[in-house]
Amino acid sequence: MEQEDGDIIPVARSAQGRGRAVGMNISSAGNPVIEQEPETAQDLDLPWQVVVHNDPVNLMSYVTMVFQKVFGFTREKAEKHMLEVHREGRSIVWSGMRERAELYVQQLHGYLLLATLERVS
Repeated sequence: MEQEDGDIIPVARSAQGRGRAVGMNISSAGNPVIEQEPETAQDLDLPWQVVVHNDPVNLMSYVTMVFQKVFGFTREKAEKHMLEVHREGRSIVWSGMRERAELYVQQLHGYLLLATLERVS
């Protein structure tokens, strides 16, 4: 972004690369102060869902075991979700904060299950 006199104004990002600069003020000492806005209120407020999809490769007993290991489900709860995946083609196995959901999806991929992350709308 350039000012009229040709000086370039830097646009900073947070350490994680998130957020965006929404404005710049000059402090009384003459130093620029960049104001940051979080990613978006929607990204921070809405829960995310971990969805496991059906695949023709994994055995039902294996999927049940993975759900027990990853989520700490009881055998009954793990079997309920496994059957939902088998019959309906998908099951929402967890809902909550995005970072934890991303971790669960990564763990499920490590067990070679087909899992995705979806924003609750």
